[in-house]
Amino acid sequence: MEYDKQLQRIKNGSGFIAALDQSGGSTPKALETYGVSSDDYDNDEAMFDLVHEMRARIMTCDCFDSERVLGAILFEDTMEREVNGKSTANYLWEDKNIVPFLKVDKGLAEQMSGVQVMKPIPNLDLLLDKAKNYPVFGTKMRSVIYEPNVDGIELVVQQQFDVAKQIISKGLMPIVEPEVNIDSTQKHECELLLKTDILRNLERLSDEHQVMLKLTLPEEAGFYQELIDHPKVLKVVALSGGYSRTDACAKLKQNPGMIASFSRAFTEGLSKQQSDSEFAETINASIEEIYEASKV
Repeated sequence: MEYDKQLQRIKNGSGFIAALDQSGGSTPKALETYGVSSDDYDNDEAMFDLVHEMRARIMTCDCFDSERVLGAILFEDTMEREVNGKSTANYLWEDKNIVPFLKVDKGLAEQMSGVQVMKPIPNLDLLLDKAKNYPVFGTKMRSVIYEPNVDGIELVVQQQFDVAKQIISKGLMPIVEPEVNIDSTQKHECELLLKTDILRNLERLSDEHQVMLKLTLPEEAGFYQELIDHPKVLKVVALSGGYSRTDACAKLKQNPGMIASFSRAFTEGLSKQQSDSEFAETINASIEEIYEASKV
């Protein structure tokens, strides 16, 4: 069964997960960084065409390979498009042996109690059913923590795990992502509360169930070791959160057992204007640096 093969790949394979899931709100910024200004498109459809072009260019690069890339997180629009004449998820899994994940959240609610919980996700079951039509292994959803507010952090983690259980019931692997903002003036205090809440929620999961965790690189080296070793955690992956690739990789190396799931740091330095060989050289250097940091 594909799911079991993918599970073994994520559990035992080496490499990192490329986050290629910028959605409506974050796509213009991702395109701008790539050298495509908002003057180059006049509606959402054209914008998504351009960002898919960028993602397809990355995925079809020879250096984007299963030796170093374990998985890729896709936006719903990307999942429904094609790469090299196949649906994106099929192309990744069948042609590249890279495990596809799907971003399922609909963005963040307004900030309150020092956090941003996820907006409601209407029709989540339908989206999960759609993902099951493709070789999609798991999902990803993001909340953000800014302050060490006990009630706020509890709310974030509880919501994440409630939705995770719904995802597990559909036979998919949830990546729970309660991001701690890297500019928080009390980042470590946030991380202390977050870890406690995650551990509490893991204990409430059925013994046969697992989740993945996507966490901000911590202030204290090795801080999430207890989560990495937890039997109900398949993998702990790190988000770059606005750190440069160099800084993110340096921090990652201080946290053995965590692997990267970078977005901005992964595509740093790529440009639409680059020739194919320049583009390949840039992405290869990025993949190598992140892979080496994830191997530690």
